[in-house]
Amino acid sequence: MSKVAAIQMASGPNVKANLAEAEKLIKIAVQQEAELVVLPENFAIMGTSETDKVKIAEEYGQGLLQDYLKEQAVSLNIWLVGGTIPIRSKESGKVYSACLLINPQGEVVARYDKIHLFDVTIEASNESYTESETITAGDNIVVVDTPFGRLGLGICYDLRFPELFRAMVEQKMEICALPSAFTSLTGKVHWESLLRARAIENLTYIIAADQGGYHVGGRETHGDSMIVDSWGRILNRLPHGTGVVVATIDIEKLEHTRKMFPALDHKRFQCGLISK
Repeated sequence: MSKVAAIQMASGPNVKANLAEAEKLIKIAVQQEAELVVLPENFAIMGTSETDKVKIAEEYGQGLLQDYLKEQAVSLNIWLVGGTIPIRSKESGKVYSACLLINPQGEVVARYDKIHLFDVTIEASNESYTESETITAGDNIVVVDTPFGRLGLGICYDLRFPELFRAMVEQKMEICALPSAFTSLTGKVHWESLLRARAIENLTYIIAADQGGYHVGGRETHGDSMIVDSWGRILNRLPHGTGVVVATIDIEKLEHTRKMFPALDHKRFQCGLISK
C-alpha cells in the first residue's frame, strides 16, 4: 500500500507566488506521508490570456520550472507529477502542455504532452477557449513503471475521451494521474461523473488534481480534487479551496478486483471490430 496526494490550487499570473504556494502544499502532502504527489494543470501560471504561458515557455531539459520540479522531488524524496508546464514547440507561438514525472533522484522518468485540446464554447457562462491557438497537441500515450504501480498520465480535457484510457489500460495502467483545470460550469455537472466512470470502466485508480477557485481575468475553476479507487469509490476529496487530498492506494487489492471481476478480459471490440 502507498499514500498518494493531489494538490489543489488557484494559480494566478505570478509564477514566483505560484511556485511558493505549490511548495507549501507539497510539503503538507509529504507530512501526511504521501510518496507520490500530483500537481494541477497550469500550476505555475494561470495568466490573463492564453499567450502568457507562451512567454514563459522552456526548452525541454532546462529551465526554471523543470529545475523547480526536480528540486522538490529530490529535497522531499518523492515521486512528483508536475502538473503541466509550457515546453516550447517547433510551431511558432505555441507550446506543448507537458506533464513531467520526476523520481526522487530528480530524473525525468516520463513526459506526456496533452493530446486533446480544449477548443470549446460554453454558452451558459459565455466562456470560450481555443487551446489549439497556443498549444501543439501531443500524440503519444504514456504509461510507466513506478514503485506504486503502472502509472498513466492524462490532462484535463483528456478525461472526456474513454478510448485514451482504454489504450492506457492496454499498456497495463493501474493508476492514472490527471492534472486538470476544469471549468466551474462543466465541473459541476461532469467532473465527478467522468472521473468515476473512467475509474470503473478501466478498473483503475485515478488521482485527479484540479485547479479550484477564482483566477485573475475572471476565470473560475471547479476544484473538487479527488482520489478514486478502481471500484469508483471516492477515497478522499477537497470540494473547495486550496489544499491537499491524501489517500492510500492498494495495488494488490486492485489486482484482486480485476481477477474477481475480469471485465477488461471480456471486451469484444478492437478498433470498431468484434474481436474473435
